[in-house]
Amino acid sequence: MILFNAVMIQYSEIHTFCAGTLFEFILPLSCTARNTCRASATRVMYTVTEWIEKKLGLKVNASKTHICRPSRLKYLGFGFCKMKTKWEAIPHKDSIVKFKRKLKALCKRNWSVDLDYRITKLNQVIRGWINYFIIGRMKKHLTKIDAHLRTMIRVIIWKQWKVPSKREWGLKKLGVNKDLARLTAYCGNRYQWVVTKTCVVRAISKEKLTKKGLVSCIDYYNSRRHNLGLN
Repeated sequence: MILFNAVMIQYSEIHTFCAGTLFEFILPLSCTARNTCRASATRVMYTVTEWIEKKLGLKVNASKTHICRPSRLKYLGFGFCKMKTKWEAIPHKDSIVKFKRKLKALCKRNWSVDLDYRITKLNQVIRGWINYFIIGRMKKHLTKIDAHLRTMIRVIIWKQWKVPSKREWGLKKLGVNKDLARLTAYCGNRYQWVVTKTCVVRAISKEKLTKKGLVSCIDYYNSRRHNLGLN
């Protein structure tokens, strides 16, 4: 069953989504007034609905069919924003929030699992989410998510080291000099402060986490778009 989900309006253009396929209708009139535009869009919506049901024999989902501007539309997890002269797909803000929640759930400090297993589960979520939304523009969002994810991983590692002696040993192993490692090791359990304001940021760097196996959201996104010719 194919569902005719939404009709979206921008000025004199009507865009209709049907099971992921974009049908575009250009109205032969100048929509200068909001009421005129909405009336025209409503007329086209009923016309297209009738055509889909009678000509194609498909069922239209009336509860998901509505008229709105592209910036207010959510379709299969996507939103839309205007880039210069054209509208482009982006992950909807609700989809981004859900993605962040999934990553946060996998980075709970009270989840006692091996770091390698945690990274494996994180990579599965990251790759799956990015591949689904790969056609969307989201560099700014992924850059912020990437940085916050590394912070959460650093907190996990810092907590796993538990005692100052273990923390000093870990920092020295990662290339921090002895004096600075000892000073940082005795900063206590102020996790967020330690992993963002001290040498822990340099010790557990992006490069070291990548070597450990963690997928960088922004790097994976750029790589996938390049391979698909979407840049």
